[in-house]
Formats: sequence, structure tokens, C-alpha cells
Amino acid sequence: MVDQIKAADEAQEPEERTLRRNLTNRHIQLIAIGGAIGTGLFMGSGKTISLAGPSIIFVYMIIGFMLFFVMRAMGELLLSNLEYKSFSDFAADLLGPWAGYFTGWTYWFCWVVTGMADVVAIAAYAQFWFPGLSDWVVALAVVVLLLTLNLATVKLFGEMEFWFAMIKIVAIVALIVVGLVMVLMHFTSPGGVQASFTHLWNDGGWFPKGISGFFAGFQIAVFAFVGIELVGTTAAETKDPEKSLPRAINSIPIRIIMFYVFALIVIMSVTPWGSVVASKSPFVELFVLAGLPAAASIINFVVLTSAASSANSGVFSTSRMLYGLAQDGAAPRSFGRLSRRAVPATGLSFSCLCLLGGVVLVYLIPDVITVFTMVTTVSAILFMFVWTIILCSWLVYRRQRPELHEKSIYKMPLGRLMCWVCMAFFVFVLALLTLEDDTRQALLVTPLWFIVLGACWLVIGKKRLAGARH
Repeated sequence: MVDQIKAADEAQEPEERTLRRNLTNRHIQLIAIGGAIGTGLFMGSGKTISLAGPSIIFVYMIIGFMLFFVMRAMGELLLSNLEYKSFSDFAADLLGPWAGYFTGWTYWFCWVVTGMADVVAIAAYAQFWFPGLSDWVVALAVVVLLLTLNLATVKLFGEMEFWFAMIKIVAIVALIVVGLVMVLMHFTSPGGVQASFTHLWNDGGWFPKGISGFFAGFQIAVFAFVGIELVGTTAAETKDPEKSLPRAINSIPIRIIMFYVFALIVIMSVTPWGSVVASKSPFVELFVLAGLPAAASIINFVVLTSAASSANSGVFSTSRMLYGLAQDGAAPRSFGRLSRRAVPATGLSFSCLCLLGGVVLVYLIPDVITVFTMVTTVSAILFMFVWTIILCSWLVYRRQRPELHEKSIYKMPLGRLMCWVCMAFFVFVLALLTLEDDTRQALLVTPLWFIVLGACWLVIGKKRLAGARH
């Protein structure tokens, strides 16, 4: 297959060997929404509600507020030079080759780790309908399917993400509407509890678990936002990025309020927060209360497509990041080759091969939840590193290229101040991760990745980058 790709590449004209701008505004808007709605909202919200009570609403709002400024910084940088393919490109340009190398490979690793967790999750969700089917068969089938679809064209990726995101949106809107109707009709549960907005403040106030419960919510809630920067990896394949990217980024606050805040308000109004079971999806519980017998099947389907969407995004973004790294000489040259359909096929195949680690996990570890928590914590810590690099790049850009900032039609609001506020916030979240045993272990393991990367940079990276310049 690799030989066929090489032959196809040699048959191309040099000017055709570039990523094509085939993603439309419709695709970009839904990719951005899909990135902002993680699987954690469907499955993890029960745990966050039980930890923090109604104050979890403020947790999601604070995280969303901070990440909006990270996305604004990324948007201004990407639009300042349309040659940038992703944030690893502007990191390399503004901070130095090391930053592009560390950012690119870390982002690749983030999505491979997240993708492996998603593959394991999909295998578990599939058991709902196919209890007799082996987990590893499902996991393998998912990886093969993702590879096949992504090898076709970037437009097909856009279509898949469009419909995956649409399913998530419909499910959340349905939950909000059903919940509101139950509150307005004063629905009474079998346990004799009447649906009412007063549950938000009557059962111990907004902070029933105190400040410690409020802080505990951050540890899990931050995982739900992993992937919000995904729109930044589509920059080189977006039609009319000057319009599409700002529109997608500007709608982030509305999305956070609509999909996270409203959904949580409705859930805790119908079911008092003290009655929410941490291990169950409150989405399923609400639909069951509403008398929808197929609730479990429907939400299982939604969560399965949400995990598939995340894995699909991971395959796309990792292959584009490898393509950019190869162009800069920081990854094997073969990752920088495009197929006749302008897809980085070798990078795609490599990323999917790494996703097969999820199949191995199904074999080796019986307690998937423990591994899932540790894996997602490592992923979230690494994502915070990437978000910090974006902010550092903006600070350097603001200092070194003030003329570009002046000309920018999409300036980051409260630029320097919010960069430092956001970075201080990430340090605060890291400090919170030391409070629980499982997240503390992940925090201690994460530096190993940077040690490995640093060693590779000293041995291989500098030589490759020197070769790329000559």
C-alpha cells in the first residue's frame, strides 16, 4: 500500500502536493461543536454533579470562559499567516523549532491516548447490542473503519464529523426540552419528588459540598473540554478560513452555555443533585423518568457515536500533525507524503496502528474504568501543555510582530492580561490534580513523555531540522 502511495505521489505535479481546502463552513462549525462536546458530558456528568452539586455549573462556565481566550489567541495566530497548517507551525515559527517539535508530537500523543480510550469505550458500548461479540473484534473493526473512511478524502471526514456532532446536538437539545417540559408541568417522580428549579439552591445551596467539592469538580470537568482546539488543525483544509474560523471560535461561549450549563440545570431540576448516581449517566436517568422505554438504547447510541467522533477527530488531527512535523523535518519524511486524494495516508496508517493499542488494552486490563481515568488525566495534562504553548506563542507574536497584530481583523480581546490569567488557571488545575490518588498518579507519570521527547530531540530532532533547512 505504501508503494502505491509513493507511485501516486510521484505521478503528481509538485504544486498538487498540498492539503486541499475542502472543508466548508458547515463542516467547520460542526467540527468545532463536536470538539466542545466531549463524551464526558454524557457519561461523566453524574460523577461531577455528585462531587460538586449545583456549583458544577460554575465550574463548566469558568473552564469554558478560559478556553475561549485560548481559542481566540489561536484564531488570531492562524489568520495572521495562512501558511500555518496548525498551531505546531506557529509555535515553531514564533518560539523556535523545539516548540513546534514538542507541541506537534505532544498533540499527536494526546489524541492517540484519547483515541485508544475511545476505542476501548466503543467496544464496551457495543456490548449493549452484541453481548456475544468479543471486545477486541469490535475495537479492531472500529480502527479499520476509521482508517478506510479517512483515507478517502478530507471532505468525507468533514461529513462524518458533521453527522456525529449533529447526533450529539439533537440528544442534548432533546434532553433540555424534555427536562423543561417536566419542570413546567411539575412532574413528580415515583419517589414523590417534584421537578423544580428550586432544587438548584434549596438542597444545601449552590455550594453544598463547600469549596473542596467545588474544586473537585474541576478535575473531571476539564476532561470534557479536550478537543476544543480541534478546529485549529483544520486551518489548512478550510475554505475561506477568514470567515469560518472566527465564526466557529466566537460561538464557543454560546455552545458552553447551551450544551453544558442548560443541560446540567435541567438534570438537577428534575432530579435533585443528591439523588444523582455517580456511576450512571444522568441523561439516561432523565429519559427513563420521562417514561421513554428506549432511553438506554438511544443514549447508548449517542455515547457510542460521541466516542466514535472523538476517535475520528483523533485520527484526522494526528495525521495532519505528523504531516506538519514531517514538512519541518521533525518526523520521518514519509509522513509528509500525500496520496492522490491529498490525504497524508502514511501518517493516517501510523496513527491507526497506534490506536490498536486500545485493542491490546482490552486484552490486558480487566478494570477499564481505572485505566480510562488515568489515560484521560494524562491526556488532559498534555492538552493543557498544548494550550499553554498557544498562549506563549501569542505573547511572542504580540511582542515581535506588532504590525501584524495591528492589521489583524480578529484580535484577541484583553490579550496579554488574559494570556497570563489563563496560564495561572492551568497551574491551578494541575495543583488540584494532586488532591486525588488516581489523578496524582497520572500527574507523576506525565513527565516521562517529556523526558522521552527531550531525549529524541537531542539525538534525532536537531539533525532532521538541520537536514530540512539544506
